[in-house]
Amino acid sequence: MWDIQILGVDLYHVLFWLILYSFMGWIWESCYVSIKEKKLVNRGFVTGPVCTIYGVGAMSVYLVLRPLQDHGLWLFLGGIVLATILEYVTSWVMEKLFHTSWWDYSERPFNLHGRICLGCSIAWGFFTLLMFEILQPFAQWVIDLFDVATGHAFIILCGILYCVDFIVSTLAALQLGEKLEGLQTAMEEFTEYLQTTKVYSSTEEARELFGNYKKHLPTKKEFQEKLGEYQRRIAGKIEEKGLSEYAEGIRSRSKGFREQYQERVSRITGVNKRFMKAYPTIHKVSRKKKGNQKETK
Repeated sequence: MWDIQILGVDLYHVLFWLILYSFMGWIWESCYVSIKEKKLVNRGFVTGPVCTIYGVGAMSVYLVLRPLQDHGLWLFLGGIVLATILEYVTSWVMEKLFHTSWWDYSERPFNLHGRICLGCSIAWGFFTLLMFEILQPFAQWVIDLFDVATGHAFIILCGILYCVDFIVSTLAALQLGEKLEGLQTAMEEFTEYLQTTKVYSSTEEARELFGNYKKHLPTKKEFQEKLGEYQRRIAGKIEEKGLSEYAEGIRSRSKGFREQYQERVSRITGVNKRFMKAYPTIHKVSRKKKGNQKETK
């Protein structure tokens, strides 16, 4: 089995490289998002230290473009095309399976349906050059540290752990869409109410009050602090616009919204909580979604 050839490379090396690139992708994604969010984030679909899309992407690009490894320009362009196709297909498949948008480049220039964008595609081209020049020799060096029997055992162990992790994560992700929909519905109802009171002149302005509300869900303390901030901002708007006649009604609705929201948040536990921390702007997508999405990876 280990000697099965895939585009001229035996299965043993393909699987070992897949694991290594998935791990390196996890390091890159987790560091990038942790710096961006200013807190530690375990990025990736599964809980373990791997980002499978990076492993699959790296292996696909390497196996297909290996004949062009001495031609830098073609490597660069090929990396752009192959990695971009993989990113688009992965986004589409995950959206169809889980009815949630995990990343979206709608606010970036030259994007397609929010799933891919020019800037990231160009970055994939440079990553391809980096892989062939530096990462692939390093990956081969790591493999050479192990004898074949140890390598086989390592691959089998990683495969078993990954399958268990993937099943648990998939079951959680299938439930996540409904939980996100409940949160979004509660927020939509409250923002629409605020618009009727004239505290906010439009639904869009009211929505800006909450901003990226989901990034504060993973910890109870952060969520409580954010809700308190929302209430203070609303009170400031009431005073600013002289709408004291709405104050009592807004306080009552705000309390109801807070209780409803907290109750829904309490249902988000375990893997789903990690998903929302790893993908701060993940959101429910309608099966009949129209137009672009609004999120960044």
